Amino acid sequence: MEELFKIGQIINTHGIKGEVKVYPLTDDVKKFKKLKTVLINGEERKIQSVKFQKDRVILKIEGIDSMNDAETYKQKYIETPRNEQQPLEEDTYYIVDLIGCDVYDTEGVELGKIFDVINTPNNDVYWIKQPKELLIPVLKDIVLDIDITEKKIVIKPVGQWQDED
Repeated sequence: MEELFKIGQIINTHGIKGEVKVYPLTDDVKKFKKLKTVLINGEERKIQSVKFQKDRVILKIEGIDSMNDAETYKQKYIETPRNEQQPLEEDTYYIVDLIGCDVYDTEGVELGKIFDVINTPNNDVYWIKQPKELLIPVLKDIVLDIDITEKKIVIKPVGQWQDED
């Protein structure tokens, strides 16, 4: 079975002609403009139009033709097959691939698994919840190696994160 990426969640109706308001789950909302089809409940649907409204995407999707139709899709996810995603730039990763990676420091100490990735204006932050909560700024001098195939990330030991100027 092919792997699917959740790229948005339908959060509300928009207007009376069946448009839906989508909360994007991707860092690049322009991706919606490039899509011809999406999957909702595993069913392929054509995208008929895309508009942007603040931090939301307004979609007109084939087969959703009234406000009542759109109402039944609230809280549903919009997905696309992984193989239809654009290739990533070097040293960038999908969050879904980072979650669950084991994090070690350069001294071999296991710090836990990545629970989530938090986006901040300056840099992403890896969040480890257990065994002890830890927030790791994703900076080149802290995160030293990421191996997605091995699900392993190596970072500088926590006590050495201060500026070394």
